[in-house]
Amino acid sequence: MAIKEKTEQMIERLMYASRWILAPLYVGMSLALLGLSIKFFQELYHFIPHILEVDESELVLKLLTLIDLTLVASLIVIVMFSGYENFVSRLDLSEDTEKLDWLGTHDYNSLKMKVASSIVAISSIHLLKVFMNIQASDNDKIMWYVLTHLTFVISALFMGYLEKLNKH
Repeated sequence: MAIKEKTEQMIERLMYASRWILAPLYVGMSLALLGLSIKFFQELYHFIPHILEVDESELVLKLLTLIDLTLVASLIVIVMFSGYENFVSRLDLSEDTEKLDWLGTHDYNSLKMKVASSIVAISSIHLLKVFMNIQASDNDKIMWYVLTHLTFVISALFMGYLEKLNKH
C-alpha cells in the first residue's frame, strides 16, 4: 500500500473515531436532565403548601411552568438518545431491558423536526404564561415574545416543508 493510501486510511479512521468526542456531551446532557429534575421538584415543593391559597390563574401559571420543565426534559432525552445512536454508537441493551419504541427510529432529519416542534411547544407555553400574566409585562416585551414565537413557528413549518420536498 502506498504512503498516500495509508495516510488517507489513517485520516479516515481518525475522523470516524472522533465521533466519540460527542459521548461526554451526551453524558453532560444526563447531568442537565438531573438539574432540570431538581428544579422541577423544587418548584413543586414551594408550590404545594400554597395550593389552597392561590387563585386559578396562578395555579395555571405554575402548572405551565411544570409542563415547560417537563417538555425541556423530554427534549433532552430525545436529543441525548437519538444523537448518541445517530452519531456515536448503537445502544447495546440486553434483551430483558425495556427499550423505548422510538429508539433507533429517528434519523438526523426527524431529530431536527422533533427539536423544532418541541421548541415551538415550549415557546407556546412560555407565550401563554406571558398572556396569563399580561399585566406584568409591557407591550414592547409582549411584541418581542410574539415575534420570537412566530419566528420559531415559521422556521419549524419551513423545515417541515423542506423535509417533505427532500423525501420526494
